[in-house]
Amino acid sequence: MGLINLLFKDPISFFIIAIPLLYSIIIHELAHGWVAYKMGDPTAKWLGRLSLNPLRHLDPIGTIMLFVFGFGWAKPVPVNFNNLYHERMGLIFVSSAGIIANIILAFLSLFLLRLISPSPFGVISNMLFYFARINIILAAFNLIPIPPLDGSKILMGFASKRFQYTLARLEPYGMFIIIGLLFIGALDPLITLFRYIIMWVIGLLIP
Repeated sequence: MGLINLLFKDPISFFIIAIPLLYSIIIHELAHGWVAYKMGDPTAKWLGRLSLNPLRHLDPIGTIMLFVFGFGWAKPVPVNFNNLYHERMGLIFVSSAGIIANIILAFLSLFLLRLISPSPFGVISNMLFYFARINIILAAFNLIPIPPLDGSKILMGFASKRFQYTLARLEPYGMFIIIGLLFIGALDPLITLFRYIIMWVIGLLIP
């Protein structure tokens, strides 16, 4: 169900879900640009992408997809990997930055939720719960090693040049492949596995 339907049926739940989802995607992209900047590439900074302002990150089609179908995206942060201090390590660190940011946000949300227990109900608690859940799903989804998702670029950082080239050739068709695999449920076991691993890691930090 898209978020538009939820807006008319339950406006409070709409904002509880939509706001965390929006900023989870924005912070994910911001993290890519920030790490790239720290590793020598100022492209994102020059283009004003090191900002929490949603207008600098939202993709019109991705935003419409998000609110109509519940699946969307922000504009990818531009990174010139040739500017990075170390090409392979830069590829791994920059590509994993968004995933790590989502995991940190999930951890902080669950930690705060633990602090305010035993009163787990109310708007704040629900927002923290959904913020954690959304960020875990985003991190797990982006770990899928199919271009243009981050998992593919992390894999490229460890792979040979020949395999990097093969993955790069898939990128123009990657989203169609991903949407098709999601439609038939082929990616569900992999996403579930990644979610389990992420939750296990967070569980180690929140006893």
